[in-house]
Amino acid sequence: MNKLHIISFDIPYPPNYGGIIDVFYKIKELHALGIEIYLHAFFTDEEKQPELEKYCAKVYYYKRGNSLISFLSFLPFRVKSRAHKEVSYNINKNKAPILFEGLHSAYILAKDKFDDTYLRAHNIEHTYFYGLSKSEKNIFKKIFFFAEAIKLSFFEKHLSKAKGIFSISKLEQDYFLSNYGQKSTYITAFHDATFHQHTKQKEKYLLWHGDLRVSDNIKAVLFLIKVYKNTEFNLKIASSTTPTLVLNNLKKTENIQFVKLENNKTLDILLNNAHINVLYTYQNTGIKLKLLNALYKGKFVIGNNELLLGTGLENSCELANTKQEFIKKTTQLLNTDFTSDIINQRKKALTPFDPNNAAKKIVTAIFKQ
Repeated sequence: MNKLHIISFDIPYPPNYGGIIDVFYKIKELHALGIEIYLHAFFTDEEKQPELEKYCAKVYYYKRGNSLISFLSFLPFRVKSRAHKEVSYNINKNKAPILFEGLHSAYILAKDKFDDTYLRAHNIEHTYFYGLSKSEKNIFKKIFFFAEAIKLSFFEKHLSKAKGIFSISKLEQDYFLSNYGQKSTYITAFHDATFHQHTKQKEKYLLWHGDLRVSDNIKAVLFLIKVYKNTEFNLKIASSTTPTLVLNNLKKTENIQFVKLENNKTLDILLNNAHINVLYTYQNTGIKLKLLNALYKGKFVIGNNELLLGTGLENSCELANTKQEFIKKTTQLLNTDFTSDIINQRKKALTPFDPNNAAKKIVTAIFKQ
């Protein structure tokens, strides 16, 4: 049986936000293909997840460091805070290839000598952090994100030591091919590829869902609030976190409602019932897992250029960039039925995003099968 170490930047369960969705469903698919997985996961608060033991031979947990030294290090904070001496020790217990989940999990790639290493690139990290710096309003966070971007651009050079890089979007694939040659392979995002049986609802509402700990998402939601505030349309904003800035912008706004996500089932119900998913981003980085989630589990999707262009899913969504365009597309779609023909066309468009095929590509790249 082929063995594989996976080093995850966070505990990949529950799969309730962007990158961690990719990690969890990757583990699940690789397990189904017979790979014996040794998972190494970092955490901030103790939260072991027995669910992961269904798919992993062994799960190791490491507490992240958040001392001042981690902030002041020449290494990126997201890398330095995951520098744990026991990782290399535990890896050496079972000789097997190593798959790093994101650049931030790759501390030992820089510090130790391991020959059979691969990295899943969830973003071009320094570009992503430059974008966060632009979106952030808090001056201290803005400076931190900018400094982190500079550090990440230098740390990324350690990717030259890796045997392979698995990019998550075509945009990133072009970048990694240009900078690291043919060792980069485009492998689509892993996710829950279950199509919902959609219901017809009397209340045709709009939905945005995402992680409101991320400044880009907060900025996007504030834009959508401006678009739909005091209109005839009902918008639900769903997240597991509740930023004060967003809640303050919803005061005296009767047609926009915040929904706290307690679990994935709550989100699935919202996706199934919403007539339109309205999505917006200021960064064309990676592929937004919320887009795939909406296309598999929701009905219509409206998104902007940065969200859609280069995904191959442009024809499955409606494009809007301005307030006026969002209103126009919303009006049109609320008067349009979501038919079986649309579902069949969407399934065809989503064929390249089959997580089983993505897992097979990883097995082929690592184990040459």
